[in-house]
Amino acid sequence: MMKRFISSKLYAAVVLLGLLGITGCNDFLDREPLSNVTPAKYLWSEADLAAYTIARYNFPTHSGFNVGTHGNDNHTDNQATSGYASRWTPGEYRVPQAGGSWEFSGIRQVNYYLEMVVPRWKDNKITGNATNVNHYVGEGYFLRAYEYFNKVQALGDFPIIRKTLPDKQEELTAMSKRRPRNEVARFIISDLDSAIQLLSVSPPGGKNRVSKHAALLMKSRVALHEATWLLYHKGTAHVPGGPNWPGAGKVENFSINIDAEIDYFLTQAMLSAEVVAEAVPLVANTKDNGYNSSQNPYFSMFGDQDMNKYSEVLLWRRYDPTLGINHNVNHYINQNGGNTGYTRGYVDNFLMANGLPIYAAGSGYKGDDFISTVKEGRDNRLQLFMKAPGELRYTDRTNANGTPILEGNPDIIGLAETRYVTGYAVKKGFSYLWANSQGSMGATGSIVFRAVEAYLNYIEASYLKEKALNSKATKYWRAIRERAGVNPDFNITIAATNMTEEAKNDLAAYSAGKLLSDLTLYNIRRERRSEFIAEGMRYFDLKRWRAMDQLKTTPYIIEGFKLWGPMQEWYKATNGTSLLIEAGTPGKTANVSKQSSSLYLRPYQVNLAATNLVRDGYRWAFAHYLDPIAVQHFLITSGDGDLKTSVIYQNPGWPLMANTGASE
Repeated sequence: MMKRFISSKLYAAVVLLGLLGITGCNDFLDREPLSNVTPAKYLWSEADLAAYTIARYNFPTHSGFNVGTHGNDNHTDNQATSGYASRWTPGEYRVPQAGGSWEFSGIRQVNYYLEMVVPRWKDNKITGNATNVNHYVGEGYFLRAYEYFNKVQALGDFPIIRKTLPDKQEELTAMSKRRPRNEVARFIISDLDSAIQLLSVSPPGGKNRVSKHAALLMKSRVALHEATWLLYHKGTAHVPGGPNWPGAGKVENFSINIDAEIDYFLTQAMLSAEVVAEAVPLVANTKDNGYNSSQNPYFSMFGDQDMNKYSEVLLWRRYDPTLGINHNVNHYINQNGGNTGYTRGYVDNFLMANGLPIYAAGSGYKGDDFISTVKEGRDNRLQLFMKAPGELRYTDRTNANGTPILEGNPDIIGLAETRYVTGYAVKKGFSYLWANSQGSMGATGSIVFRAVEAYLNYIEASYLKEKALNSKATKYWRAIRERAGVNPDFNITIAATNMTEEAKNDLAAYSAGKLLSDLTLYNIRRERRSEFIAEGMRYFDLKRWRAMDQLKTTPYIIEGFKLWGPMQEWYKATNGTSLLIEAGTPGKTANVSKQSSSLYLRPYQVNLAATNLVRDGYRWAFAHYLDPIAVQHFLITSGDGDLKTSVIYQNPGWPLMANTGASE
């Protein structure tokens, strides 16, 4: 009885019943009751394939879109929200008892699809337009690659499972064995190569479906991620074969040449990124100052209802309130702070339009006494995508007296849900249309992939591989800077860069706990940071660059705008008394940090209680670069309940005890 129980638990942990995924498609359910559906009747037509794959889209834009992708950089050095993430508090980020990243439901569903569809496709038994059928088969390979890439980012080494599995304990246990992360990355690239061969450049359904160029971009992302992970984590337990790697003695038939693997992945990143960068032009920027950017294609690309018209957009999610597919992004981004905000470090990291850092002599920086002066003369991306008081909110509405409705002073002391957490407010994804900001009726789209990433991936991969900027990398970098309204001569920036100053603003000034000495490489990283404003790419980059080691000894304190200067006058009652209550004020509940601690708002120093574990800054443990695996999975895959006999091994630094933090 016990053996049967363990077998059933393992089956639940490793796989789900293949037909569970079918319930995600309304079009399919409208044709025939679910109770009558069998594998013999389904996945024989183009329409079936299209329905099954679209229901498997697991992008951040397809799994909830409130503040949306524009809040996914929270809990980094780019953005902050009112709460904090346990990853910045060693000892509080703990091994779970159950659940976690070690699960196979998405992989199971795509494996089922490929197992059913590919043989039928090869035998020409699937009805419909042949080109479209090919495309939907390609989507299956893409989606498996996407699921597996999520696992590599979270867990590193991972089992490679190409088929659905029976409910047999012995086989399920054997298939739970992890393979080295570089092998998993190669498997992902192989799946993406299959997808690239089959996917259309212009797919049925337009840019709401995965395309050949989206798959090429994804391939460059995967390859760059693995190359840089191996490069910066080399010599640690986070790389297969490294010192104290937990796979030693457990991974069979293993050998690796780290440098050869790095070179392979850099080459793959370059080749696939180049195809996209050469084929897809960047959207134009009219370079307005941010007061009214409604006619600026570069700005509107992120908040339009129809994103098909933007060349740079490779894949996006459509929203339509009339169909019950809607969001409240602009209810927050347009009308308030949305419980997020850019950090001072992020804002200060943007260049001046002349290409100089703000600290450089002759930069022309106007200072930060006011948000408007912070933006003046800066990289146009900062001007466009950060709100400032006095900027236009609506193009289709005015006040009762006919005057424009304008952005007010940031509410840093109001409800957490709507708070301007740092005073520096997100404007990316902003819509100037009244209807899009009313409650949950937002209809603006959300971008999944855009081509500028290929430009940036190529620049970084080629520089790391060739130790110099080649002609294509130079061309792509100049194009990005020209579009950003920054002097395209990046050598001016490189020459003026002072890493001691940059370290104050940017976690990515470091790798492996050491300050970068290569100024070109640092500015390549800066360019990614400046381009991907509020797009959820920051933590991805910080982990692969190994950019948090220094936090073990030097915590990073999150700051916002310069509250304790002229802007404190914004926060007064009608009788002239201040509404600001400093942390530590006897007998009162504080709403801002102490002026004596810093002239800049410190959102995590409003509460000075010992229970506030980020009060003194973000800290880090080496184990946090990868997620812990829950104890449940070791129990299921151990023959006698002894966790150490499991075929699975825990990630470096994490114990085999639930509710326990990393040991370091």
